[in-house]
Amino acid sequence: MPGERDPLIIGRVVGDVLDPFMRNISLRVTYGSTQVSNGKELKPSAVANKPRVFVGGYDLRTFYTLVMVDPDAPSPSNPSLREYLHWLVTDIPATTDATFGHEIVCYESPRPTMGIHRFVLVLFEQLGRQTVYAPGWRQNFITKDFAEIYNLGLPVAAVYFNCQREAGCGGRRM
Repeated sequence: MPGERDPLIIGRVVGDVLDPFMRNISLRVTYGSTQVSNGKELKPSAVANKPRVFVGGYDLRTFYTLVMVDPDAPSPSNPSLREYLHWLVTDIPATTDATFGHEIVCYESPRPTMGIHRFVLVLFEQLGRQTVYAPGWRQNFITKDFAEIYNLGLPVAAVYFNCQREAGCGGRRM
């Protein structure tokens, strides 16, 4: 089955953070000159500043919400803060980047202290402009519940990277 090779399934992003979905919009995330691909290892120093996020689409009248979460906080073996919200941008017009949207939860750079963490960037299509609002907290944010509250439906795109403390070594098995 083709879904069995999907890196979002292999990396347990689908299941831990998202329900199965069909990608139908391009999403390109770059930190400096480094493009994020599913499962890529990045150090905290490489992700200290917010990334550039380019959103595909066809119609400038369509708007998107970008959510970035850590489902492994504070540690992959005890994710009691799952999911920790690192960034939330709404009202991103199609065919642009996140700088054209409204940052309603400011970017908090990943700084894992224990283990290898997954950082998931998820894109949802909004029903209209100014229809999504900031939650009152970052910890125990639940992407699926957030999408349901604001009628965002299933994601239209997602990508994740792995990150561990600067001196950490090794990698997450896929």
